[in-house]
Amino acid sequence: MNRPVRRAVICAIGLVLAAVAVGVSGAAPPLWGDRTANAGSMGAQQVGSPLKTFPLFARNASTGELRAYEANGTGGLKSAYELGGGFGDATALVQANVSGGGRANDLYHRAAGTLYYTAEHGNDTKVIGGGWDIYNTIVSVGNMGGTADPDLVGRDASGNLWLYQGKPDGTLAARIRVGTGWNGMTLVGRGDYTGDGKADLLARFGDGTLNIYAGTGAATVDAVVGTRYDAGAGWQAYKALASAGDTDGDGKTDLIAADTAGALWLFKGTGNTAAPFAPRVQIGASGWAAFDVLF
Repeated sequence: MNRPVRRAVICAIGLVLAAVAVGVSGAAPPLWGDRTANAGSMGAQQVGSPLKTFPLFARNASTGELRAYEANGTGGLKSAYELGGGFGDATALVQANVSGGGRANDLYHRAAGTLYYTAEHGNDTKVIGGGWDIYNTIVSVGNMGGTADPDLVGRDASGNLWLYQGKPDGTLAARIRVGTGWNGMTLVGRGDYTGDGKADLLARFGDGTLNIYAGTGAATVDAVVGTRYDAGAGWQAYKALASAGDTDGDGKTDLIAADTAGALWLFKGTGNTAAPFAPRVQIGASGWAAFDVLF
């Protein structure tokens, strides 16, 4: 299970960008603070193994503030940790467990077309590169290309999907095309939904149908994903979809969904492609409509 997110002071994006702009590596304030406090039983899996459970991050649409919700180990979420404001100008936000040997909650964010990476372990903020405004969607997908580090996927305006394999320092390898025709879909990653041990990609179509694209584990042009599995209809009822990994501790990746009324639901993964999710369980009664990004 995931240790509690460091919850001292998170630096606003404006401060991070200012530090990067003057070329001072690691000059920004610590991103998360001391994460070792209150580790409790949730820290048991952290020694020597990458995270399998992640906090759910949420950005408030009106204030730009960021919150983190840790899994409670049974499928629900603990009370929120306030991580600070200044995130309203970010046009993309994703988390990935890169630093600390895969045991940290790091942040990629895009501002003014530039992608930045901030490591929780080491408090190092660096520029990944410019030109990232060509992507209308950026998703953290876990280890999809077969390396030891988590990857990112970006979709361009033409509907082409691109895989960027991660490196241990948070930088990214040259992109590889996943495929074409991906426009009009809501994409979610960070988990194995087929039970084969490989990271998959979820795609919700405009008509509300959800599909699982099984990862092949290979960074091969137009063959990063393979077989498509039907995960059901009616998913248009949800304003946002996100994966926080294995939230209930059963070894299978789950899916979290916020509906348009502001309630939060957990769909427990089964690892069975014929019926990939168990019936939904409500884990949040109200208030989730205030968030425009869940990741």
